[in-house]
Amino acid sequence: MFLQELPEGQRADAVNSMVYEANARLRDPVYGCTGMICHLQKQVSELQAEVAKAQAEILNMQCQNAGLIDLLCKGMAGAGTQTVEENLTYDQNSTFFSDEANVGVSWEHIWE
Repeated sequence: MFLQELPEGQRADAVNSMVYEANARLRDPVYGCTGMICHLQKQVSELQAEVAKAQAEILNMQCQNAGLIDLLCKGMAGAGTQTVEENLTYDQNSTFFSDEANVGVSWEHIWE
């Protein structure tokens, strides 16, 4: 028997593999493990496509965010004598702008 030809450290793995393959063949008599492998490869491909789509959406949102921030900065720079740095507080660890320093500042002129 071929198990006796294997080193002792690999025999248990070989037996486990044969049991796994036999169970896979019972669940899917035609394809066995190959059917499961194909199914899992299809799932991986679908998930990779979802990740790529999500990354593209994130990039799109980041570009839109940058354009909006640019628009806001230009609008605020032309609205008063304060500098953009005085108007906006920026947290370096995120993409969130806070307008705590702008209480009472009118934003209507930006949206017109």
